[in-house]
Amino acid sequence: MTGEAALDEDEFLWLEELDAPEAVRWVVERNAETLDGLAGPGFARSREAALEVLDSKERIPYPGWRGDGLYYDFWRDADHPRGLWRRTTLEQFRRDRPEWDVLLDVDALNAAEGENWTWSEVTVLRPGYERCLISLSRGGADAVVVREFDLRGRRFVDDGFTLPEAKSRVSWIDVDHLYVATDFGPGSMTSSGYPRIVKRWRRGTPLAAAELVFEGHADDVTLGAHHDPTPGYERDFVTRHLDFYRSEQYLRQATGRLVRIEVPADADCDVHRDWLLIRLRSEWVAGGATYPAGALLAVDFEQFLAGRRDLTVLFRPDGHTSLSSYLWTRDHLLLVTMVDVKTRVEVLTPDTPHWRRRPMPGAVEFDQTWIVETDPDNDDSYLISSEGFLRPATLSLGTVGGEVTVLKREPAFFDTGGMAVRQFFAVSADGTRVPYFVVGATAGGPALLTGYGGFEVALTPGYDGVIGRDWLARGGSYVVANIRGGGEYGPAWHQAALRENRIRAYDDFAAVAADLVTRGITTPERLGIIGASNGGLLMGVMLTRHPELFGAVVAKVPLLDMRRYTKLLAGKSWVAEYGDPDDEADWAYLRGFSPYQNVRAGRSYPPILLITSTRDDRVHPGHARKMAALLRARGHEVSYYENVEGGHGAAADNEQAATVSALALEFLWLRLSSGAR
Repeated sequence: MTGEAALDEDEFLWLEELDAPEAVRWVVERNAETLDGLAGPGFARSREAALEVLDSKERIPYPGWRGDGLYYDFWRDADHPRGLWRRTTLEQFRRDRPEWDVLLDVDALNAAEGENWTWSEVTVLRPGYERCLISLSRGGADAVVVREFDLRGRRFVDDGFTLPEAKSRVSWIDVDHLYVATDFGPGSMTSSGYPRIVKRWRRGTPLAAAELVFEGHADDVTLGAHHDPTPGYERDFVTRHLDFYRSEQYLRQATGRLVRIEVPADADCDVHRDWLLIRLRSEWVAGGATYPAGALLAVDFEQFLAGRRDLTVLFRPDGHTSLSSYLWTRDHLLLVTMVDVKTRVEVLTPDTPHWRRRPMPGAVEFDQTWIVETDPDNDDSYLISSEGFLRPATLSLGTVGGEVTVLKREPAFFDTGGMAVRQFFAVSADGTRVPYFVVGATAGGPALLTGYGGFEVALTPGYDGVIGRDWLARGGSYVVANIRGGGEYGPAWHQAALRENRIRAYDDFAAVAADLVTRGITTPERLGIIGASNGGLLMGVMLTRHPELFGAVVAKVPLLDMRRYTKLLAGKSWVAEYGDPDDEADWAYLRGFSPYQNVRAGRSYPPILLITSTRDDRVHPGHARKMAALLRARGHEVSYYENVEGGHGAAADNEQAATVSALALEFLWLRLSSGAR
């Protein structure tokens, strides 16, 4: 069967049957082949090096504040592979060896219940802080079981709020009521596999008797509701997600009536005390003024509901600058922006006639700074972290207008002597300048290039002890490409590679690869690439569209069959990003780059390793399975590894993560360096 014939028939469709005996047998055989081929001394050293980083007790715990003055953290190491949820005081957290109050030991819970729980998330009741809802996943899947937990008694609540396994969204209203969006039975989920109904559930009553709050459409992506308990500003909100980028936002009044917050459908908005913030994805004309895509606007929330459209511009983008993130303290807004993918932080304070602003000092070139946490219920303190490709992270505690104190410094996991970070710009096929970072000490050796290019996600400088110890320390270079489709330059950078323009992201990545060779940093034979999820799709496109540019490819939890992606798990929720293959006009461009439909028997491809997880309930493992089978059938070199657990991260604990990392890096090093160690 040729690649074109694959458009009309799929000889490997049977591999989409997750637990079918024939498919399971195929996975077991492929796993054994891959492990036999890679599990030598080099793999063992790589795995050990990764575990030393991942299990290090010297890593920085990044805590969250729950409003009760304590620091909460979820932690994994060799002694606790599934992790501990724990808390401590600020005084203790400042110490090198804090005393932690363990609230939940997931390993002990698994032993007691005979389960394979992994931690997902927690929602704490405000302002009482005595109860929370813990979400636990079997094997790392997106679907979770939700259970009420007593923070004072350190135990699950008998006859408390409990939800069976589903892709649920929950929010406290008060100690006796929740907003719940979950699987309520047939017809209650969207075609993307997420809840389309949200209800108000009262303690002591069956879930089936919960009061209907809002019901979306089957073709929506999902919906949810949440309660803001801020004293004096108690409000309830409902959000209906029409697609991945468009939504409807509502204020829910005490009568149950929903009042639409009239912002553009593709804008993000949130409310803090008096203020409504609006983050635009497209140009908006309001109140006689025109506001650009990528801007952040502020307005008094109650006055906006009453019709006021006199908006204050808090951030206006330009050709080099974009908004990365923002977070409220009680009385100030912390704004993180990027200039050519390098971060800056400002403090904004509401005032009339203009908001006051001042820079937050301490930015380092080629570093990433981000706000870890604030406590907007109580004060103007914040946790802030900064790190770079070659600089381990530093976690600090500050107060707006006060001092900033270093709390933790991450240890160095590799020697950076002789290494440097450089930023270059490649020129893509249409003339667009595409930035990328090169990290390492030497030129001409093996280079590892990564990228993502989708969903407005920006790849920023960050310290990776595993890559540093296992790749950079051996003389390799590490390259991060900031291609279109990402969020490095705001919505315009993302939208430039949406749907029918997707090919621009792939042209950008190919341009970076070619530029690396032109600059003498590496050669095609010594250039490897790695990407996950949407980045895995990028890897598949590079394999089939530009095989001559690369010496080896690793694709993790990849999206590869664009003909059937909307029919597999959460795939339909990404139509706004890629297009709809059931629409003839959309399939006309999708078929041009869909990796599974573009494998050719007579073409030479670099070797590829495909990694996925049986428990990935976001991107179906059938994508990777079928691609591996098709490449094998066409005579190409392909390795395949499927971890049973791990969900979309392909690993449920540090040991599994170290195994997956070692497989990928050993595969690449052996093929790019002629086996040299």
